[in-house]
Amino acid sequence: MRIFRVIKIFYIVLRYGLDEFLLAHERMRWLRFLLRFALFFRNTQQPRGERLRLALEALGPIFVKFGQLLSTRRDLIPSDISDELAKLQDQVPPFSSVQAIAILETAYQKKLSEVFKQFDVNPTASASVAQVHFAVLPDGREVAVKILRPGIVEVIEHDLALLNICAVLIERLWADGKRLKPRQVVAEFEKYLHDELDLMREAASASQLKRNFANSKLLLVPEMYWDWCDTNVMVMERMYGIPISQINALRAANINISKLASDGVEIFYMQVFRDGFFHADMHPGNIQVSADGRYIALDFGIMGTLTETDKNYLAQNFIAFFNRDYKRVAEVHLESGWVPSHTRVDELEAAIRSVCEPIFDKPLRDVSFGKILLRLFQTSRRFGVEIQPQLVLLQKTLLNIEGLGLQLDPELDLWKTAKPWLERWMSEQVGWRGFMRSLKDEAPRYVTLLPQIPRLLHQRLNENPLAQYEAAFLELAAQQRKRNFWLMIIAISAVTAVFWLVMRDSL
Repeated sequence: MRIFRVIKIFYIVLRYGLDEFLLAHERMRWLRFLLRFALFFRNTQQPRGERLRLALEALGPIFVKFGQLLSTRRDLIPSDISDELAKLQDQVPPFSSVQAIAILETAYQKKLSEVFKQFDVNPTASASVAQVHFAVLPDGREVAVKILRPGIVEVIEHDLALLNICAVLIERLWADGKRLKPRQVVAEFEKYLHDELDLMREAASASQLKRNFANSKLLLVPEMYWDWCDTNVMVMERMYGIPISQINALRAANINISKLASDGVEIFYMQVFRDGFFHADMHPGNIQVSADGRYIALDFGIMGTLTETDKNYLAQNFIAFFNRDYKRVAEVHLESGWVPSHTRVDELEAAIRSVCEPIFDKPLRDVSFGKILLRLFQTSRRFGVEIQPQLVLLQKTLLNIEGLGLQLDPELDLWKTAKPWLERWMSEQVGWRGFMRSLKDEAPRYVTLLPQIPRLLHQRLNENPLAQYEAAFLELAAQQRKRNFWLMIIAISAVTAVFWLVMRDSL
């Protein structure tokens, strides 16, 4: 099956004329001419962006997700391509309403008319893994019904198998393969993709995010209706808002675009550093804006988590970076084990400075993140920096946030927006306030342990640790007496031998 999938990928690449992307280098000019001559019958009159979008749709959900990520990076790819790829966010061709109704009736074991008062058979949005229909519950509540695509699990399994093969080849054939840990990266991606295929898990993630932002003035999260949720069906509160990609509509609704952009950055940092639980698929197709200017999150299939250690090291890195303290950035990399222990701090500091210093004091539109990422990669290869698989989702989300910020407000200063929030967060983690917060968090445990202290102390005293030390000392003394006895025997024997030799010589 895998070989057929590989053949299909090559077929689609050639069918839609994507070889012009792959063979863009001047050295490949002869091969482009050869392919054009051999495949003269194919139609490549459509714009390149449209052909790329159609190819990604034909290749399946993993490739669609790749296109979604690219669509947010208008600073890296031409506008004609990014405009087309933006259609992948919620305009993937839907599956039939007959299939959707069959999935719902199988899940509920009831006729659709017995479950919903109204159900719109025409999907309102269609994405790579699922599509959404509007409906009304029997009690009149308006809801959005998310239905998993039929057969999607098998398609993703085949693509993941191909990605694993590619990862193995990268490790074996490329000098930097092992350092980049491609198999671990694919494993991390596979885990989150499987999470996305379980809509009960997605509903639970949405509920957690809603609790984290309860009464928030920045973010709205729909309520989940658990009685209607299943592994391949999720029913949630219907939200009303303007898609964040419709900038003109937002302005017409008197939404402050600059504030919206900075709010997005703050929401990201709150999720990462305050909660350690973040929305990892924040492309424009998943976000709307309410009438009062708050973000509305709509898709929760891919969520990331961070440990306290990860959060601490990331925060230290960001704070040092924002303060241009490149020595501290280098030290944190060493302390976290992200670079080999033998790395010289001064050399790593100088390399980081040469990459990062040029980007400060510039608006986002003037920063070439493509060049920065390339130079950071060259630096990481020089110093043996290891890819951290647990941070891959965070890196992807940060790219999404930056791309979204660029679309909303090209003048947004990402660094100045993030720095005050991070400094506040760090002040709450360390120092007196950090100590009091830790004490408050540990208070329930202390309350449980305090009444047990007399009993534990009495138990310890009954164990008589001094008696244990005394027994050990007596045993050691006995062993020493035995050694002394044999030393005395040896000494007497030696003296007797010497005396006998002296007496023999005198006779």
